[in-house]
Amino acid sequence: MLVLSRKESEKIMLGDSIVLTIVRVTGDRVRLGIEAPSDMLILRKELDPSDHVQPRVSNKQPDSDQKKVA
Repeated sequence: MLVLSRKESEKIMLGDSIVLTIVRVTGDRVRLGIEAPSDMLILRKELDPSDHVQPRVSNKQPDSDQKKVA
């Protein structure tokens, strides 16, 4: 991972067609502007459907040998 320090209004180029602009820095928040081709999907990581792991549903029945505690 490349980590860069930038100030407001500074830009970062990604390849030939993507420009990130630091729009505002307030406390621990950074506001980014992204210039990219209109056919490029830009998605926040937490919204990436391929990144979500479905919870596993167990079909295992409880062992009948286990004692019930009242």
